[in-house]
Parts: sequence; structure tokens; C-alpha cells
Amino acid sequence: MTAAPGELVVRVVQVHDEIARPLFDDLAREYGTRYGGTPEQVRHELERFPAAEFEPPHGVLLLLLEEGAPVAGGAFRRFDERTAELKRIWTHPGHRRRGLGRRVLAELEERAAQEGYGRIHLTTGPRQPEARELYLRCGYRPLFDLDADPESIGPLAFEKDLTAA
Repeated sequence: MTAAPGELVVRVVQVHDEIARPLFDDLAREYGTRYGGTPEQVRHELERFPAAEFEPPHGVLLLLLEEGAPVAGGAFRRFDERTAELKRIWTHPGHRRRGLGRRVLAELEERAAQEGYGRIHLTTGPRQPEARELYLRCGYRPLFDLDADPESIGPLAFEKDLTAA
């Protein structure tokens, strides 16, 4: 089945699949710019978890493809028996402000619930205000003081109950 022009296709991939490279390369560049470090150093940090943690049944890495090219993606892995941890939420810089981050979150939440997780946990960096706002808009509960300077907190933790109606 071929997608119509402009149609988004969800594809589950593995960490080392070539089609996932843009996600990791772009995250490495962006995190390096925001937090320091070379793309190689940041890429090493991004790959510190074993690839198998992002494979079913305990995890997944998915991409949104448009005309065969990745435009957004993200992953989850097992945090604990009841909780999935979101990682590597990404939107290609040329495709931001299209609601793709929300779509990725919805896909990941649905798949996590299908795998039996009742809760999602995640952290984002203090220099990523757009990520912070995305999670707040999508119903994630901050586990930090929203009025505090994000730089004084470090990683900003969020959670969401997947069992709530």
C-alpha cells in the first residue's frame, strides 16, 4: 500500500536502522548546540541504552514518514513494570509547528498502553522550552515547580497516567 502525497505513515524501526539515522543525527546536533558537546559526544550519550530496550514487547522506536522520509519520531522503553519511559522525541527542523510532536506522543501512548503500561514517565532538558510546553499541553503532569528557573532544576520530569479516562 502506497501513501498519498503528504500522508503520514507510522513505521516501527530499530535503533540501528538507516532510516532512523536522521533522528539521531539531528538530536545530536540540537542537543550539542543547546547543552554543549560535539555531535559525536552527544550521539554516544543518545546511544547509551541498549538498542533492545526500544524493541517490543517492552519498548518501541517509531518514525512518522512523509513521502518515505522521516519527519518525526520517538521511543519508549521499560522504566518499571507499570511505567514506560519516553525517549528521543524528535521533529525534523523543517517540519516543526505541524502538530507532529503531538502525533508522536499519541502513537507512543497508545502503543505503551497496548503493552500493558499504565503510566508514562519522561524527562526533558531545561533548555528545551518547546518540549516542556508540548508535554504540558498534552496532559503530562510536571514533577517539578513550574515557577522555578528550569536551569536550577536540571532535567524536567513529567508523568502521565494512561488509565485515566
